Amino acid sequence: MRVTVFGATGAIGGLVVQQLLDDGHQVTALVRTPAKLALTHSQLIVVTGQLSDRDAVEQAVSGADAVISALGPSLKRSATGTPVTDGTRTIVQAMDAQKVDRFIGLATPSLADPQDKPHWKHKVLPLMAGLTIPNALAELKGMTEAVTDSGLDYTIARITNPTNKPATGRIRSGFLGHDKVASAMSRADIAAFLVSQLTDTRYRRAMPAISN
Repeated sequence: MRVTVFGATGAIGGLVVQQLLDDGHQVTALVRTPAKLALTHSQLIVVTGQLSDRDAVEQAVSGADAVISALGPSLKRSATGTPVTDGTRTIVQAMDAQKVDRFIGLATPSLADPQDKPHWKHKVLPLMAGLTIPNALAELKGMTEAVTDSGLDYTIARITNPTNKPATGRIRSGFLGHDKVASAMSRADIAAFLVSQLTDTRYRRAMPAISN
């Protein structure tokens, strides 16, 4: 399968790229600084550009069977602007133009899925984020709505507390108030879940919460 990855130089994105290559997929990664992508592989194509560069984004998406976005906002309290929201909108527009339908990405349980039942995370997490990282919360809302308001066939995995622990292979997924989903999850297992959604049809046009 041909998969385009955004956020490939990040902690989760790099693991996604490696997992895809290990599984035999062809990967195209859009990166601003190629030197930060510490991978070389015959099945890896690197496109140099920024999310604000519509032509570069379209080039990266062209011919893809699916897109995996490991993008996330800056968690600095001083951060301003909406670069990730704007970039996600550009990705959605490029996918529409290139007729690429499958999108897999990340968000937070601060945002509810229609299949959730009322849950403490819907109240506590937005309150905490609004007080400590308000711009990041606004970005997460914006980037998620850019996808969910589109006609794309999306799966957005909601994560709470990513860690650098080794992969466990134990992944819980589901909807708040229905399923036993905790908070902490290793980045390696997050990457594995995102890649698994290339063939898993359970969460089409849904936002499952995931954890170890």
